[in-house]
Amino acid sequence: MLTQGSGRKAAALMAVVAVASLGLSACGKSGPSSSSSKVLKLWHYESADSAMGVAWAQAIKEFEQSHPGVTVQFEQKTFEQLQKTAPMVLNSSNAPDILEYNKGNATAGLLAKQGLLTDLTPAVAKYGWDKKITGNLATTSRYTNGVMGSGDWYGIPDYAEYGMVYYNKDMFAKYGVQVPTTFDEFTAAMDTFVKAGVTPLASAGAEYPAQQYLYNLALSKADQNWVNQYQIAGKGDFHDAAWTYGATTLADWVKKGYIAKDSVSLKATDMGTAFESGKSPMMVSGSWWYGTFESEVKNFAWDTFQWPGNSLVPGSGGNLWVIPKNSKNAQLAEDFIDITLRPDIQALLANKGAVPVAAQPADITDPKAKQLVQNFQTLQSSNGLAYYPDWPTAGFYQTLVSATQDIINGKNADGVLGSLQSAYNQGLAQ
Repeated sequence: MLTQGSGRKAAALMAVVAVASLGLSACGKSGPSSSSSKVLKLWHYESADSAMGVAWAQAIKEFEQSHPGVTVQFEQKTFEQLQKTAPMVLNSSNAPDILEYNKGNATAGLLAKQGLLTDLTPAVAKYGWDKKITGNLATTSRYTNGVMGSGDWYGIPDYAEYGMVYYNKDMFAKYGVQVPTTFDEFTAAMDTFVKAGVTPLASAGAEYPAQQYLYNLALSKADQNWVNQYQIAGKGDFHDAAWTYGATTLADWVKKGYIAKDSVSLKATDMGTAFESGKSPMMVSGSWWYGTFESEVKNFAWDTFQWPGNSLVPGSGGNLWVIPKNSKNAQLAEDFIDITLRPDIQALLANKGAVPVAAQPADITDPKAKQLVQNFQTLQSSNGLAYYPDWPTAGFYQTLVSATQDIINGKNADGVLGSLQSAYNQGLAQ
């Protein structure tokens, strides 16, 4: 999802402040890919203090040290900015040499189908990236006619992500709430907070968070075949039991006060602020928030648990490094990707609160980071990553934003699902 994912993704990922461009000369030697007085134009949308922001800043330093005469010209973008403008920008002479981009059929798959991305299959063989990015982590890197899961490689993730429930341990203790292990215990916990005048779940309807609540609820009634039919085969049915349950239950949660009605106009950063300020004791979102909370939450103890009762969660390999077809320095871009997959950068990602794809366990020193990575490995080994709800078709992200806003505003769930079905079918046809 949102990245969505990335959403990072989301969001600490989804809204970032503008920062000054990085551009430092360096020394060192890299061989054939070295070049004098060259500039590698790099875009990404991670905040400077996030795990990815910290790790990639270090990768830039190492890249410049190993490539004499090459300067990295970094530009900060936002997730929403690239969602809206990438096809136009990448089809122009202003395209960067390398950028972070969201994965899935509607994003990276669409750009690959339009011929705007470089086929990285030769680079994968050259650097051995397929030894580090395997199984369902590779699903969102490979596309055939824009459909993820097989074919040529068009993007490389150096981290992964998955959904979870963040919770305020101090508020749980104050109101006598135990960490739920079943869905019934989860709703009982929310009832306790509501009776105390506390809105249990921080959310945001103007961006990806609310649609992830909808998707988590649908996944509670789904299996892996359902995910494949919806995400890859183009056979999603929004009037089936899973989507119907998700939409009606989300509407019910708003009526019960589990989610605030005024969250309909909030953005992901507003949701994060509500959790950090202690306004809401829980927040359901992705691992991209982990490092941000580790660095910013100082006034209460917090932890995470998996959505009770679900074997499937939103998640995937992280956002992709992609190289535009119009990149002027594709070889240098490949070298940079490879640096982000090196053990020291992977360890830095882990110890700053991200989920690296190729870290050595001995290099992970932070106890919470170890738990985060172990939980991910469990999900990956059980095929528990269900991707993100906006992936199947181009433009579906905004469709889902509008649909979940309609549900929060009290519109008939069946009618909303009908609108989603029409948009889904139309997107597939196009």
